[in-house]
Amino acid sequence: MSSQFISVHPDNPQDRLLDQVSVILEKGGVIAYPTESGYALGCLFDNKQGADRIRVIRRLDERHELTLMCKDLSNLSEYAKVGNTQFRFLKSHLPGPYTFLLPASREVPKRMQSPKRKTIGLRVSPNTVTNALLSRFDRPLLSASLILPGEDYPMTEAWEIQETLSHALDAVLDGGFCGFEPTTIIDFTEDEPVLVRQGQGEFQQ
Repeated sequence: MSSQFISVHPDNPQDRLLDQVSVILEKGGVIAYPTESGYALGCLFDNKQGADRIRVIRRLDERHELTLMCKDLSNLSEYAKVGNTQFRFLKSHLPGPYTFLLPASREVPKRMQSPKRKTIGLRVSPNTVTNALLSRFDRPLLSASLILPGEDYPMTEAWEIQETLSHALDAVLDGGFCGFEPTTIIDFTEDEPVLVRQGQGEFQQ
């Protein structure tokens, strides 16, 4: 079975086409979609089979945490324990090219948490297509950058994803070319933010 290829305008994505993608996700589908740091694989938060499929495509083991792509800060705070210090910092940086590691809330199943630290990675992307898609749901996308085994950078062209992974996906959401520089990862499990990986986002405490 070949995945659907759904192409939307990167700055003004068409509602009817995004509706098609949201139906696919609601039915348990796995998609490729654009972010500010290359394309990503995604399924809805509560789709365990979808999460397993993402791990297979990326060849990730169970210890590798998948990230929650949230539509906004209030959505993020449902899934992470966010104190006042963290909230102010997050508010000034999101949406943006950052992944924050935060203590997971009770809403997050144990299988999605880092087993030792009870943390979860969360993002709020500045990508217009991503946000228009996420606005259709009350829950985030479980996500991983679309970096194929043996590669260092995520895929950036939707047509290439369709050619390479059509057999493994239910849809490719084409939102145009998106950059490949990774997000900046910040560990905010304590009161002070700690830089884990420098990427696109500037890090200033």
